[in-house]
Amino acid sequence: MSTHHSNGSVWAVGDALDFCRDVARHRARNFYYGLKISPEPQRSALFVVYAWMRAADDIVDSADGSSTSGVEARLQEFGRATDAALAGRSLAVDPLWTALAHVAGQFRLPRECFHAMLAGQLLDLTRGNFDTFEQLRHYCYRVASTVGLICIDIWGYDDPSARDLAIDRGIAFQLTNIIRDYKQDYDAGRIYLPAEDFQRNGIDAQALRMWSNPAACHAMMKQQIKRAESFYESSAALDGMISAPCRPTLWAMTSIYHGLLAKMNRDPSRLVLTKRLRLSAMRKGAIAVRAKWQARAARNIAASPVTIVTRMPGEMSGNTTA
Repeated sequence: MSTHHSNGSVWAVGDALDFCRDVARHRARNFYYGLKISPEPQRSALFVVYAWMRAADDIVDSADGSSTSGVEARLQEFGRATDAALAGRSLAVDPLWTALAHVAGQFRLPRECFHAMLAGQLLDLTRGNFDTFEQLRHYCYRVASTVGLICIDIWGYDDPSARDLAIDRGIAFQLTNIIRDYKQDYDAGRIYLPAEDFQRNGIDAQALRMWSNPAACHAMMKQQIKRAESFYESSAALDGMISAPCRPTLWAMTSIYHGLLAKMNRDPSRLVLTKRLRLSAMRKGAIAVRAKWQARAARNIAASPVTIVTRMPGEMSGNTTA
């Protein structure tokens, strides 16, 4: 079995991939339903990318009591190790780097997307609140659209416009998270919704948290939900552009997140007046069953010959921001 050597230690690639799979199984929650039905080797690659994201998140989440400069230094070190792994080298004993180096040899994993994600993590430590939606959209690109771009490079796609659509789908997912988690984020001292939207609705962040002006709070949340919905609509064609065996994965992930948005839309007050909204186990189970059926059908149907784009030249797209 192939191995990578690091600081005198040897990690078998299979063991490193198993490590990343276990991280995804225990921590991916909504995403795991979709990731696990992907065909190989895409499935393992997605687990590795998810494990990388969790490791980056953990650097920021464990920052309590640490200086911003200290966390930034850790993120920079993490970025250097990422670059080494993407170049096919493993510089640490952590199995994550062995797995990432292996996957980088199989798929195009764009370095710029990994670094944009790390920049987004740093924003959570250094920024004030967002004044405009454009600022929030830029943040969503960094922490979510970049993931979408990496995923479609792993899945393969047959239309260059898939890149723009992956950017929008990532924004849809991230806005869904931000809306759903408003109460928890506010209580942790983070406000992601734009100040201009609070001003437009005549309330402040505390009023929304307490739901102290029901009509204005309702209008504020409906505005956010409608905006997120627009990004699901604008990216709808993406589902038919990626390689057929991987479409059930994207369908399952989108069904879960879009389903959460629909649940929020039915009664926005529940976002702050009740516990964190989730899809029921029955609903998630139904999505998982249907996705598995789709995956099985995709394996059994002979696909028409298509040219799968796995590497695009130069620029990302006209919508891409750094």
